[in-house]
Amino acid sequence: MQHIHLNYSGQPVNAEIRLASSKSESNRALIIQALSDEEITLYNLSEARDTQTMQRLLQSIEPELDVLDAGTTMRFLIAYCAVNSMGKIIKGTPRMHQRPVRILVDALREIGADIQYLQEEGYPPVHVRGMTLNQEMKHVRMRGDVSSQYISALLMIAPKFEHGLLLELIGKVGSRPYINMTLALMKHFGVPHIWENEQTIRIEPCSYGSGSYTIESDWSGASYWYSLVALAESAEVKLLGLRQDSFQGDQAITDIMKNLGVKTVYENDGVRLTKQDSVQDFTYNFSDCPDLAQTVAVACAAKGVHCVMTGLESLRIKETDRIAALQNELAKMGAELQEEVGRWKLVPAQKEAPYDNLVIETYDDHRMAMALAPLVMQSPLTIENPDVVQKSYPRFWDDLRIAGVQVTGP
Repeated sequence: MQHIHLNYSGQPVNAEIRLASSKSESNRALIIQALSDEEITLYNLSEARDTQTMQRLLQSIEPELDVLDAGTTMRFLIAYCAVNSMGKIIKGTPRMHQRPVRILVDALREIGADIQYLQEEGYPPVHVRGMTLNQEMKHVRMRGDVSSQYISALLMIAPKFEHGLLLELIGKVGSRPYINMTLALMKHFGVPHIWENEQTIRIEPCSYGSGSYTIESDWSGASYWYSLVALAESAEVKLLGLRQDSFQGDQAITDIMKNLGVKTVYENDGVRLTKQDSVQDFTYNFSDCPDLAQTVAVACAAKGVHCVMTGLESLRIKETDRIAALQNELAKMGAELQEEVGRWKLVPAQKEAPYDNLVIETYDDHRMAMALAPLVMQSPLTIENPDVVQKSYPRFWDDLRIAGVQVTGP
């Protein structure tokens, strides 16, 4: 198996990093561009494999679309192909075929889509045959606590429905900032929305207009640099391309990392990270930013900070079962993620760094690799299957070198 070794000399970190662009914004913008009859120009699209896959498949004339391991691409393309009656089989990796799509497919079927499961009921691969709009269907109910990607997929195609859409979200709404990101991008290209209450969104029939948009750098990718600064003895890092008025919910990392000793200063072209005092314990609800949970758990474990984490339920259906993966890898440094009813307690490492022969498994999950990499500030480590970062942040290992980390092969 391919692996790399990470080591750090202990010198103060002083680096300027041009972050990867947001794949979340990129993938939404690409769907909107494809849905529009007008010309839309997008700048600074993500280099992430997920986004490259989205671009390629939106242009494909093949009868089968292979999304690989891209969950966002899978969900968005099911809705896109349905509303355009494209007649496509949409498939992915074996793990992708274990990630549910039933909630989205059920909603699309209510509206008039003809979608068939080709293997296990409720899971990809699916055959999207087309859509005959239910002329009476104006109101769709969808669970809000499983994946915001289902909700975003439906919202982006809603302007093409003859009566628009009234989408009622049932129960707790998770990852709400991702829904707001989708709505903000739709509004940018001329499609308004109304939150009729905290649970109901109205989209009127409308057309996407022309325009342009520059994709922001990725706040999810920024989180690994926050962790690196938190774990370094001395550090100052400038992250380029981030905005204070961001659409991205993972901007929450700025508040979370105050607890772990990282100060954020916004500048014209990005943010500057410096060190400050950290706390001994804190509680945080990750419902709106689940992709930050791994990074924060690792940083707490290494810094000796106790943390009670809630809102992690969706981590079970990501690229891997991220809760189980975290528990496995944190145990290697003597830390625990203890599961209770509706919450998880992070118990910091009982061993002292440097840790002996620390070998990190990545579980085919880009965020496992990058969340654990900042441990190099305390201890040499080996990362198995490092190419998983291609999914969202292809230049991650090169950027670590800019910060002074030694990255070497087998």
